[in-house]
Amino acid sequence: MEALKKALIISDGKKGHLNQSIALAKYLGYKYDIVEVYFKSKILKLLSYLFDRIGVYTMSIFQFENGVLPRYPELVSGSKNEYSIVVCAGSSTYYATKVLAKKFNVKSVAMMLPRGYKYDFDVIFAQIHDNPSKQSNIIEIPANFSFIEPFGLYKPKKQSVGIIIGGNNSSLEMNKDKLKVQLDFIKEKFKDFEIAVTTSPRTPKDIEDFVRSYHFDYEVIYSLNPVNPIPDFLSQCDTVLITSDSTSMISESVSFGKANIVVLPLVSKKENKFDKFISKLETDGYLHIFGGKIINKNKKIDFTQYLKGLDL
Repeated sequence: MEALKKALIISDGKKGHLNQSIALAKYLGYKYDIVEVYFKSKILKLLSYLFDRIGVYTMSIFQFENGVLPRYPELVSGSKNEYSIVVCAGSSTYYATKVLAKKFNVKSVAMMLPRGYKYDFDVIFAQIHDNPSKQSNIIEIPANFSFIEPFGLYKPKKQSVGIIIGGNNSSLEMNKDKLKVQLDFIKEKFKDFEIAVTTSPRTPKDIEDFVRSYHFDYEVIYSLNPVNPIPDFLSQCDTVLITSDSTSMISESVSFGKANIVVLPLVSKKENKFDKFISKLETDGYLHIFGGKIINKNKKIDFTQYLKGLDL
């Protein structure tokens, strides 16, 4: 029996980035190891862009998780290789992935458009809203790669809807008055349904307190109970409503289950990728952007179609 292939996943410690790489490994049926890699300084990160341009590849500008790499000394020495591909997502991972792929003589895969670096990875999965250049190694995808596995945390007793509350980011701001209008509408619209809600690691404390005041049938307040019922919402609920601040959470929602997906827009501070992202998904029928009414849309992305014909 042929042994399972293995992927080396280079992580910057950001869960939304890491999950995309893990999703690829799982869709390919590969085992995987995860290593967090960091530049030793901001100056060295800037230098990596130049090194990539002139074809210089070295691991000397990195430090690993906890400053050492006891489990994977071969990454430094290159003395051993059990990997078939090196996979990454996030600006702090692209150069390291190229270095290690060259060291091991295996293929490199970027799960997002590696801006600032040469687009010479063996495969780049680039989100359509990033307007990637047209070249043979770039595969355009409508959302972030996601692989969803329910945990059995939520089991509704009747028809249900789920609400996923995120938080502020550099482009979007959560406004309590706007959220109140949205939650009041949901509570009235779905008054005969069981209503489940979860906040996220980025939800502000005052927003969490506000959500708790509604006394929904099922609630996860992440700061008090850091678990993830989102996969269960997607598998169990008729409709899932999700704030617009996380491309990762929205990508999960349009790639798993049968729920209708409704995005609750936040206040935009400026033109941003989040609004472009959800607008394109709405146009393609994957979700509805809430504007005072609910329209059912539940088309789902099959990420395996983007792997057809790839030699990984």
